[in-house]
Amino acid sequence: MVAKVYIDYYSMYGHVEKLAQEIKKGAESVVGVEAKLWQVPETLPEEVLGKMHAPPKSDAPIITPDELSEADGVLFGFPTRFGMMSAQFKAFMDSTGGLWRTQALAGKPAGIFYSTGSQGGGQETTPLTSITQLTHHGMLFVPIGYSFGAGMFEMEQVKGGSPYGAGTFAGDGSRQPSELELAQAFHQGKYFSDIAKKLKGTA
Repeated sequence: MVAKVYIDYYSMYGHVEKLAQEIKKGAESVVGVEAKLWQVPETLPEEVLGKMHAPPKSDAPIITPDELSEADGVLFGFPTRFGMMSAQFKAFMDSTGGLWRTQALAGKPAGIFYSTGSQGGGQETTPLTSITQLTHHGMLFVPIGYSFGAGMFEMEQVKGGSPYGAGTFAGDGSRQPSELELAQAFHQGKYFSDIAKKLKGTA
């Protein structure tokens, strides 16, 4: 029995995508788990993206609400905008009304990962304010807690993430996820997938 774990994300400058790729590796390290990367649709026109110096999107497929319901567990990733998920990701969640009406996602595990511009930019408020989306769908929020161990208490280097999930700091855009942040993302993928697999086995 294979558990399908979908990693559904929005990334404008690539920071969230790097976390997503590492989360996928962690998920695939669990025997019996099939992980897949998905992007949510972009809502900004190409002209605006060009003015924002956003790079081209990767070749990860664009997800639809119906495809979301096929997963046994979903990890949602997005950059923050004023302490909350980006408008692109919120627009996608707003399009899942049909799934909400039928409660097609109810009982499925869900996790969150994210990127912020600064240390005070929403490393906790972004996932905290996003849990409402999962709650209305009846999904089971799976935080990583302090299961990452010593990495959660690192004080000698800048590190994103929290007990809610893996995270990174983008700064002015030039900073990329550190090795420690990527390790936390790998851990989240593995930790979450272990739980998704167990829930799949008891269904």
